[in-house]
Amino acid sequence: MSALRNPGHVLITGASSGIGAALAYAYAAPGRRLALGGRNTERLETVAERCRNAGAECVTRRVDVTDAQAMVDWLEASDAETPIDLVIANAGISAGAHKLGNAPDASDAEIFTTNVDGVIHTVEPMLARMRERDAGQIAIMSSLASFRGFADAPAYCASKAAVRVYGEGLQRAHRGAAPSISVICPGFIRSPMTDANDFRMPLLMDAEPAARRIVRDLARGRARIAFPLPLYLGVRLLALF
Repeated sequence: MSALRNPGHVLITGASSGIGAALAYAYAAPGRRLALGGRNTERLETVAERCRNAGAECVTRRVDVTDAQAMVDWLEASDAETPIDLVIANAGISAGAHKLGNAPDASDAEIFTTNVDGVIHTVEPMLARMRERDAGQIAIMSSLASFRGFADAPAYCASKAAVRVYGEGLQRAHRGAAPSISVICPGFIRSPMTDANDFRMPLLMDAEPAARRIVRDLARGRARIAFPLPLYLGVRLLALF
């Protein structure tokens, strides 16, 4: 459990902004190595510099999670240099406001490719390596939107449902053995992604307190990290109907 409470090497995808960047800041500390991936090099380096100022050793990689081979190369190289204790499969996109259920800024296919394939490309290369050394933790970023298909974002909801169920299946497959698997289901988090929404977002949270909540619950080995509680209970109730 010590590696859960104090992971020495943390790898985060989608770390250039939003909750990914906030998670990097939350984990940045002396003696900790951060491997940060993202598609925007300039923003990624800005995040990395702040993490280095907090005392962390920080390396970055411009990488697209939809590129399976690029992800294998990055993950295996990072793990070979220093074994990864925690992988956070965070990268994801939405389409902002939809018109009649369609995505004007990203196609439904692009949403699925990034949000589902991107998670699989992040998780699969690490499963065998962590199993082999009987250590490690994998966190999958889903959403409270995974519990209900909303008209404003059908593809986003479906993609997040897919990765939530994928993570829950992995939890059962690895019960009692490493790696530990956690599924994260946050509500609305203030970020460039939610800035594109033109609808009311109840209980909207800033990214940094949300990241601190996630870090705390990952350290406890929580299987599902769902918050804020009133919104979680609300979507579960909606799902019943």
